[in-house]
Amino acid sequence: MRTCEEPRPPNGQSPIALAAGQSEYGFAEKVVEGMFIVVNSITIKIHSKAFHASFELWQLQGYSVNPNWQQSDLRFTRITDPQRGEVLTFKELTWQTLRIEADATDNGDQDPVTTPLRLITNQGRIQISLKRRTKDCNVVASKLMFLLDDLLWVLTDSQLKAMMKYAESLSEAMEKSAQQRKSLAPESVQVSENLKTSSMQLAEPQTKGTPNASSIGQYFDKHDMKESSYHLLISRLDLHICDDSHARESGALKHGMLGGAIQLTFRRMAFDYYPFHRAGDACKHWVRYSEAMETRGQWAKKLVSEFQSKMEK
Repeated sequence: MRTCEEPRPPNGQSPIALAAGQSEYGFAEKVVEGMFIVVNSITIKIHSKAFHASFELWQLQGYSVNPNWQQSDLRFTRITDPQRGEVLTFKELTWQTLRIEADATDNGDQDPVTTPLRLITNQGRIQISLKRRTKDCNVVASKLMFLLDDLLWVLTDSQLKAMMKYAESLSEAMEKSAQQRKSLAPESVQVSENLKTSSMQLAEPQTKGTPNASSIGQYFDKHDMKESSYHLLISRLDLHICDDSHARESGALKHGMLGGAIQLTFRRMAFDYYPFHRAGDACKHWVRYSEAMETRGQWAKKLVSEFQSKMEK
């Protein structure tokens, strides 16, 4: 993989549906979703303008799960609401070992002598939730949860500085990609609402006398993704940061000059990112919602209203 200077255009319709000669969510999509994938090892190499990185995974497994993240009958791994014209699917990826390594490129802006950044983790998993339109299989919203158990990470100060530079080099490309997604998000939401209204109007006479229509809608609402989000949860993180600046200086070790170190321990550390959330909107559907967020929401609505009044003037 290689980072792009300019973001690529978004993907069109599902290639699975096009290859099967269909445009709607149908049999071909269900067959591919029901596959159980096992890969002994996989290596992903990423090249950037400032650094190159590699991800190595061992004993990777991918399979469908029900909304409670348990393996069950494949019919229970998807929720289809005909009135909305949308379908929810749930996937899980697990692995035994993950190795991440990053180093500066020769033609990058990094220092000529850098320490490669390495991270080795034990087993972990990724939980993926997708909401798609049944009409064209386009993804309306998604939820990605990255779950890790105990994690031990030893960093030197030079590695920490290199990691900050790597993140800085990626920030420009990520910002351009985020701007592209945000520019396309209102259109997709508007189209989704129009399709939802039209599908409800078409399905109303058919499902009016069906007793399961309301129960399906309630079950769909229970597991629905109101907006796209990304989550990282680490059960325990032991972070050791060591100073190796004195060791690089000439004669430092001979004179007994040693650097310091710091150890940080985090328990149940979580990061939640909602890229398409608009200022002032409700946060009750967030994963870790609390009353403090309600106070923050009132404060945000006040700022938005003040901004809108200034713009109108």
